[in-house]
Amino acid sequence: MPWRRAALAAALLFPLAACTTPAQPEAKGAPAPGFPYTVTNCGVTTTYTAPPERVVTMNQHATEVMLELGLAKSLVGTAYLDDRIAPKYAADYRSVPVLADAYPSYEKLLSANPDHVYGGYASAFAANEGRARETLAKSGITSRLNVENCPKGAATTMDDVYQEVREVGRTFGVADRAEAWIRSAEATNARTRAAREGAAPRPVFVYDSGDKTAFTVGGKGIGNDIVTRAGGRNVFADDLKEKSFGDASWENVVARAPETILILDYGGTGVDAKKKRLRDDPALASVPAIKNNSFAVLPLSDMVTGVRAPDAVAKLASQLRTGQGR
Repeated sequence: MPWRRAALAAALLFPLAACTTPAQPEAKGAPAPGFPYTVTNCGVTTTYTAPPERVVTMNQHATEVMLELGLAKSLVGTAYLDDRIAPKYAADYRSVPVLADAYPSYEKLLSANPDHVYGGYASAFAANEGRARETLAKSGITSRLNVENCPKGAATTMDDVYQEVREVGRTFGVADRAEAWIRSAEATNARTRAAREGAAPRPVFVYDSGDKTAFTVGGKGIGNDIVTRAGGRNVFADDLKEKSFGDASWENVVARAPETILILDYGGTGVDAKKKRLRDDPALASVPAIKNNSFAVLPLSDMVTGVRAPDAVAKLASQLRTGQGR
């Protein structure tokens, strides 16, 4: 989808320079349990003397981390869904004001009077739209960016999901909830790993969108780790090893001969329309996944560094193993 390509491209234009935000003012009386807490997030070091109380989340996976940790009452605004909010969070999500369908203007953001902003993609803090983390800090607003979008050399893995949840839990004084979630996630991943033990990796092409080229998952983001943990082998992990998402030629899709195509479900183009586009393209007729009608489906929000990731691995593993979702 054009908007998605634009958003991902925009995220690359906003590198986050290392800086230190001012520590929050000392609270009166004894500090809250577990505070002060200092964390360095994507080059920005912040000391919290108490949990933030008025939070705006931007991007779905940031919102769902907060809701999973039972922090709906801390939210004074949210923005930018990739697809449908997970049913388990729907009631809490309805209690939070939606500031914008996409990103709010800086003025709209400030109208919620936040003391903290939590963004899922780097574009949440776009300097040319007035929302740079440095700008927020000057207004006394702390911030956090999902770790998948930190400038770094290593590929994102499930360990980064655990880090994300752990640091958010510490920031909001609910470290026990974060650790309980991590233990549950580790158990889910262990069960999935045991169920696929001994099976050969299945070549998988992830189809996000695209006509002239195929917009797909590269080797650097959590999406690649999810495919691998589910028992797949991302056929573009090496070609796009420095990218979370990127463009591949259809000729290379044919050459990589994927046995399953994983379709990402979001936006205005539905799964059926994406399948039809792939099936109707004569250039793809020789692709094993097309010949055998082998498709898997996950929502886009499953393929990011958030609390859906462990269940996403399990769902994809089941589809690769049993054929469900084809």
